[in-house]
Amino acid sequence: MAKTVSARTLRNSFNQWFFWNGCSQQAETMLGMAFGQSMSPVIEELYDSKEDRAAALKRHITLFNTESQVGSVCNGIAIGMEEQLANGIGTPESIQEAKVALIGPTSAIGDSLWVATIIPLLLTISLTLSQSLTNAPWIGPVLYMLVYPLGTYLLSWKIFRTGYKAGLEGVQQFMATGQLDKVMEAVTILGLIVVGGLTATFVNASLNLDIKTTAQVFDAATETYTDAVISVFNLDNLLNNVFPKIVPLALTLLVYYLYSKKNWKPIAIMGLILVLAVIVTIIGYIPGIGAFS
Repeated sequence: MAKTVSARTLRNSFNQWFFWNGCSQQAETMLGMAFGQSMSPVIEELYDSKEDRAAALKRHITLFNTESQVGSVCNGIAIGMEEQLANGIGTPESIQEAKVALIGPTSAIGDSLWVATIIPLLLTISLTLSQSLTNAPWIGPVLYMLVYPLGTYLLSWKIFRTGYKAGLEGVQQFMATGQLDKVMEAVTILGLIVVGGLTATFVNASLNLDIKTTAQVFDAATETYTDAVISVFNLDNLLNNVFPKIVPLALTLLVYYLYSKKNWKPIAIMGLILVLAVIVTIIGYIPGIGAFS
C-alpha cells in the first residue's frame, strides 16, 4: 500500500514552518533547523524505522535559506519528494539538490513580492486611512494587523499546497516556460509604483526659500499707498511648477544613492539629514528669507 501524507500532517508541517521559521536562524545553517522541524511530522508519518527517520531529519537540517512565505513552496516540494522516496521512488540526494536549486528563485520572488510590494502597499493603505479618518485613526493599524498576517498565512498556505501537488517537475516547467521572468518583471514594476507612491505621499521636504522685500502697495479701499511685504523669489513654487514633488524625490534618490552605492550606514544618513535640517533652519533666520518648513 502506497504511503501518503495526511491532510492533518500537511497542515501541521506548514504551521510549524510558518510560525517558527525564524526561531532557529543562525549563521551555520540559516533556516535549516526550522526546515527540519517542519518536516518532522511528515517524517514521523512516512517512515517506520528509527534509522530511516534519523536519516531523513539529517538531510533536512542542512544549510537552507529563502524568503519564508514564498519559500513554503520548497517545503511542499520536499514533502512530495519524501512521499515518493518512502514509496521507493527517487533518491535522498535528489531531495537535497532540489532544495538547493530552489533557494535562489524563491528568495528573489519572495523579497520582491512580500518585502518590496505587499508590505509597502498595505502600509500605504493603512497610513492613508489613519490620516483621512480623523475620528477613527485606529482603523489603519487595526486593518494592517488583521489583513497582513491573515493574508500572508492564506497565500503562503496556497503556495505550500501548490508545491506539494505540482512537485519539482511542475515548478521546473513553470520556470522553463519563461513565466517566472514575467512574474518577476510584473512584481518589480508594481514594487516601483508602490515606492513612487510612498515617496510622493509620505516624504515631505519643501524648499520654502522665499526672498521678500518691502514695497509700496496701493490700497483701493482707502485710496492710499501702504508698506507691504511681497515675495520676489520663491524657490519651492518655481521647482513645483516645473516638476511637482521634485524635492521629496531628490531627497529619496539621495538616500538611495548613499545607501546602495556608497554603502552609507542608516545612522550616517539620518545624521546627514539632521545636519541639513539644522543648516536650512539657520538660513531661515536670515532677514528677508524664509527657509525649510
